[in-house]
Amino acid sequence: MVTCLLAAGISTAEAGAYDIRENTPEVQSAISGRQSRFSALKQLKAQGAIGENNRGYVDALDSAGSAIAQAENSDRRVLYRAIVDQNNLGAEGMDKVEMVFAEVQRDKASPGEKIQDPSGKWITR
Repeated sequence: MVTCLLAAGISTAEAGAYDIRENTPEVQSAISGRQSRFSALKQLKAQGAIGENNRGYVDALDSAGSAIAQAENSDRRVLYRAIVDQNNLGAEGMDKVEMVFAEVQRDKASPGEKIQDPSGKWITR
């Protein structure tokens, strides 16, 4: 299910190694949730209210982005956990998936969006 991985933000190279093998109701709900909030998330990123952190999640940088950030991070955790569990990635698997996702999000950030570099410094792309 490479499509699920790409929807989850995993790069094409990583998608070859990992797969969501079972599209459970929880996984499908997370994908649907991310799709339904995509426009609002993009708008809040453009406004600087939300940024992509260096752990594969979003941070609310002001109160306007708080609810969207919580919902997005919850869905991302579901997808990351599914990838880790279904690919038997072990104890360090979650860290690896989070780091891959953080890198993908940094690379695809639009100009003007806030991202956190690997050292923890917030920058505007």
